[in-house]
Amino acid sequence: MAWMDMLFVNKTDVENVLLCFPHQPDSCAGKHRFLVLRVAMYVCMLLAILMTVFGNLLVIVSISHFKQLHSPTNFIILSLAWVDSLLGCLVMPFSMVRWVEGCWLLGELFCQIHSSLDMTLSIASILHLCLVSIDRFVAICEPLSYRMKVTNANVAVCIAVIWLFSCVFSFGIVFSKVNVMDLDEHMLNPCVGNCALVFNKEWGVIAPLLNFYIPGTIMSCLYLKIFYVARRQAKVISVGTAVTSGEKSQVSEQRERKAAKTLGIVMGVFLLCWLPFFLTTVIDPFLGFSTPVEVFDALVWFGYFNSMFNPLIYGFFYPRFQKAFKIIISRSVCRSTNSNFVLQ
Repeated sequence: MAWMDMLFVNKTDVENVLLCFPHQPDSCAGKHRFLVLRVAMYVCMLLAILMTVFGNLLVIVSISHFKQLHSPTNFIILSLAWVDSLLGCLVMPFSMVRWVEGCWLLGELFCQIHSSLDMTLSIASILHLCLVSIDRFVAICEPLSYRMKVTNANVAVCIAVIWLFSCVFSFGIVFSKVNVMDLDEHMLNPCVGNCALVFNKEWGVIAPLLNFYIPGTIMSCLYLKIFYVARRQAKVISVGTAVTSGEKSQVSEQRERKAAKTLGIVMGVFLLCWLPFFLTTVIDPFLGFSTPVEVFDALVWFGYFNSMFNPLIYGFFYPRFQKAFKIIISRSVCRSTNSNFVLQ
C-alpha cells in the first residue's frame, strides 16, 4: 500500500541509495538494514513458515490416515489445512524476501501471480473458518437435523465454492486491474522492483467487506449463539445426572469454562491476526496511501500468523487430534499399517 517510499530515486542520490536494480535509472530503493536485524528477521519468518507448513501438514496426515477422523467437520479442517499449507509454501517465502530486502526481483508477471495467490489463499482461509463456525452451529444448536444437513456431499460443494470464489475473485481483481482504476499516474507506474497490491477507495471497501467483515460478523454471531446454547445444555445435563449438587455445579462450571475458553481463543486469534490488516486496507486509500510500508508489511504477516495458529486451534484442542499427532510424531504410524488405530 504505502509503497511511495520506493518510487523513483533522484539521480543525485543514487550513490547513497541501495537500488534494487543498480543498472536501471527507474529502480526502486532497497532497504538499508543492519546485518543483525536482517538475520533476525529471516530467522523469525522462516520459523513462522516452517511452523505453518509442518503444522498444517500434520493435520493433513492425521485426517488422511486415521479413519476415526473422517467426518464432514474434519474434511473442512482438512481443506483449511491445505489452504494454510499452500500459503506457507507458495506465498510467505516470497513475501519474506520482499519485506527484508525491500525489493521484488522476479518481474511484474510473477508479482501479479504472487499477489493473486496471496489474496486467494488468505480469503479461502477466512471463508473456511466461517464454514467451520456454521458447521459447529448446526451441530450444537440443531443436533437432530445435523446428519441430514451436514453431509460429505454438502461439505464438498461448500468447499469447492470457497476455492472457486477465492480464486476467481483474487485473480480477476489483480489481472483486470479494477483495483487501481482512477488512481494517479504515479501510482499506476511504480518503480522497477516494487510489488504492492494497491486498492482504490471503492475496492478498498468492497474487498474487505466481502472477505472479512461479513464472514467475521457471521462467525461472531454464530459463536455467541453456540456459547449461549452450550451453557444452557451444560446446565440441563448437570441437573439431569445423578450426582450430588456440589458435583453438578462443578461439572456445569467446567463445561462453561471450557466452551468460553475455546470460543474466546478462536475469535480472539482470528480478530487479532486479521482485523488490523483489514482496517488499514479500508482506511489507507482515504488517507492518500500514507501507511508506512514497514507497518503494512508487518500487518500482512500478522494475517499470515492466523494460518500458523489454525492447526493449533483446530487440532491440538481436540483429544483425537492430540493422540493422532503423538502417534505420528513418535513414528508409530510408520510401524503400523492399520489406519483403524483407535483414537480414544
